[in-house]
Amino acid sequence: MNAANAPDRRRERTAGWVIGRAAGAPVILAPSWLVAAALLTVLFAPTVQNLAPGISGVATYLVALSFVVLLFVSVFLHELAHGFVARARGLEVREFAITLWGGHTAFGGAAATPGASALIAVVGPLTNLLVGVACWFAAQALPAGSLVGIIAFSGAFANAFVAFFNLVPGLPLDGGRVLEALVWRLSGDRERGTVVAGWVGRVGAVVFAAWAIGYPFLRGEQPDLFTVGWAALIGAFLWSGASQAIRGAHAQRALDGITVATVARPAVGIRFEASLAEAEAMAVAAGLSQVVLLAPDGRPAAYIDPEAAAAVPTEARVRTGVQAVAVPLPVGAVIDGRLTGPELVRAIGAVSHFAAAMAVVVDGRVTGLVFARDVVAALRPRA
Repeated sequence: MNAANAPDRRRERTAGWVIGRAAGAPVILAPSWLVAAALLTVLFAPTVQNLAPGISGVATYLVALSFVVLLFVSVFLHELAHGFVARARGLEVREFAITLWGGHTAFGGAAATPGASALIAVVGPLTNLLVGVACWFAAQALPAGSLVGIIAFSGAFANAFVAFFNLVPGLPLDGGRVLEALVWRLSGDRERGTVVAGWVGRVGAVVFAAWAIGYPFLRGEQPDLFTVGWAALIGAFLWSGASQAIRGAHAQRALDGITVATVARPAVGIRFEASLAEAEAMAVAAGLSQVVLLAPDGRPAAYIDPEAAAAVPTEARVRTGVQAVAVPLPVGAVIDGRLTGPELVRAIGAVSHFAAAMAVVVDGRVTGLVFARDVVAALRPRA
C-alpha cells in the first residue's frame, strides 16, 4: 500500500537502513518492512500450494517470499516514479522509504501548481500499471503452472491492485492528491482541495472497512477474526491519513492568514526617560493599550508591564519612571510589520528562541507588540 506523497514537515527522517540513493535522496528500508514481508510470505504460502500442488515444505515459502519481494520492488518503482517526476518539477526529494504500509516519498516542499501536483501523484499508479502489464505478458509467455509463471501472474495481479487502489480519489492515496489538484484548479484554493479530498478519503475509509467486513455476510458467511482485523487496520490507516491532511489544510490556511494585525497588540513608542503618567497619557491619546520604551538610539528596549503599572498608586504615577514597571526586550527582538503569512511566523519563531515578546516596527516606527504565546493561540484553534 502506498499513501499519497506530500511535503514532509518532519524534522527527522524515517528510521531504518539506508540501502542506496536515488534522485539525490536516501533509500531507507524500515525495520517494519521485515514484519510485513514475513506476514505476507506466510499469508501467500497457501495460495502457492493451491496453484502449484507439487511444491511443499520450504520451497512453498521461498516461492511466497519471492512474490513478496516482487511486490515491494513494485512499490519501490512506484515511489521512484514520484520522486524523479517531483525532482523534474523542481521539488527537493528528501527520502524514499519502504515501510510496513508499503512506502512513501518525502518532499521538501509542495508542488507549485495543480498540474504538477496531479502529475507527481499519478505517475506512481501508472508505473504499477506498466509493471503489471509486463508481468502479465511474461506470465503468458511462460509454461502454464510453472513457478516463474505463477510469480509473474501474481506480480501482475498485485501491481494492478496497487495501481487501482491508489487511484481511489481520497486522501491519503494518490487518487486523493489528484482530486485535491482538480478542486484546487477549479476553485483556486489549494486548502479547499485538500479538505474535500480528505473528507472523500474519510468516507472511503469507512466504506472500505464496511465492505471488507460486510461482504462475507452477503455471501451468508461469518467474517473471520483476521478479516475483521486487517479491514479495521487499513480503514484506520486511511482515516488517520485523511484526517491528518484535513488538519494540515486548516493549519496551512491559518498560517497563510496570519498578519501583524491578527497577532500583535497595537503599541506606541515613547522615550525611556518618560514617567508612567506620561506614558499612559500617550497611550490613551493614541487609543492603545501597550507601550514600548525606546532607547536613546531609537531601538525598542523594553515594554511596560500592565500589571506592574496597575499596581502603582495614582498619586505616584507622575514621579514613577517607566523603567520601574518595564520588561526588557533583548537586542534583536524586533519584527518587520510588513511581513505576513509563513514569513511572519518564521520571523516570530526565530525571535522567540531568545525573546517571549518582540516589537513590531514599520519604517523605523514602533506600531505593536507581539507575544509568542498569542501567535501559538492564533494558530492552534484553526489547526
